[in-house]
Amino acid sequence: MSLIAINTSQNVNINFNIASIGVRILAFGIDMLIKAAYLLVAYLLFFRVFHLGLYLDQLDTWSVMAVIILITMPIHIYTLVCESLMEGQTFGKKITKIKVVKIDGFQAGFGDYLIRWFFRLIDVFSNSGVVGLITMIISKNNQRLGGIASGTAVILLKNPVTISHTILENLSADYIPVFPQVIALTDNDVRIIKENYQKALVTNDKEILSKLSTKIKGILKLELLPNQFTDRQFIGVIIKDYNFYTAKEV
Repeated sequence: MSLIAINTSQNVNINFNIASIGVRILAFGIDMLIKAAYLLVAYLLFFRVFHLGLYLDQLDTWSVMAVIILITMPIHIYTLVCESLMEGQTFGKKITKIKVVKIDGFQAGFGDYLIRWFFRLIDVFSNSGVVGLITMIISKNNQRLGGIASGTAVILLKNPVTISHTILENLSADYIPVFPQVIALTDNDVRIIKENYQKALVTNDKEILSKLSTKIKGILKLELLPNQFTDRQFIGVIIKDYNFYTAKEV
């Protein structure tokens, strides 16, 4: 499985697994099923319940086309809207645990999703998707033309990576991180933090916990509310958040 190294805005390199072509096709298939379900519901609602067909028979061809386009508009903009609102995911991508990201480490924006959506006309819907498939096969990061043009790639979430086991943490599937600033730390920083944290817990050394907590807050420029976390809780959250954002887990 191919890896992509993304350099974040904090100049931290994080390795992700590139989503395979098979997984992306599966996500696409799920999205197509969702679109098909919408079309079925729309047909039953407009033509069986409201008998829209009787009204369309009285209209000219251009007016009929305009009405049909209006009814089917949700499926045309489905990908663009979903990726914009769900931060790089459609429902198919969410189910298969893949996501669109910028290769330069910045958060993909509406403009990037718009470029990807526009190029779908070439990548996906021309020649039955052959163009997109060939481009993904020959490109370095399994990118179709839309991905290359927008500087984006599709990655697998929660990637296994090679790292010292001293900094790994078990995270629950529904874990919610608190401090995104932790990606400014390095693996070695977190290893040192965890080693001192664990020693302090064994000896119940509150002084070390306090100094360690203060040091981390200074490095990350964090200002916490009074009594928001104890020193022990704060350091534990920092370690878990780092594992979450760098996708390191046992």
